[in-house]
Amino acid sequence: MDRVLGEVLRAAVWDRLHMLEQEASSTDDDSVLLVARSELPRLVAGWRAVLAHHSPDLRGRCPACSSLWRPWVAPCTVWLSAYKHLVYAESMSSGRFEESAASRG
Repeated sequence: MDRVLGEVLRAAVWDRLHMLEQEASSTDDDSVLLVARSELPRLVAGWRAVLAHHSPDLRGRCPACSSLWRPWVAPCTVWLSAYKHLVYAESMSSGRFEESAASRG
């Protein structure tokens, strides 16, 4: 049952992201503004929740990404991805960024 639920949840999220992308690229400016006003706060809240879940513990490790056998020193890939897409997307080639992130793991 968990697998089916996971598939349903993933499909719903991908569908929602696709719908938002379509709205942003194919409607008039007034409609885009309405969608942005209603959806942007929800997206920001979602990012904040995910990032809070991946905040480093007192030892500087991501508790969500770490395991007993392999501690993940912060920033984890979730924080690196957030930085890449929210802050640094235009300034650095994704290949160089991904290589530097992969070398940390």
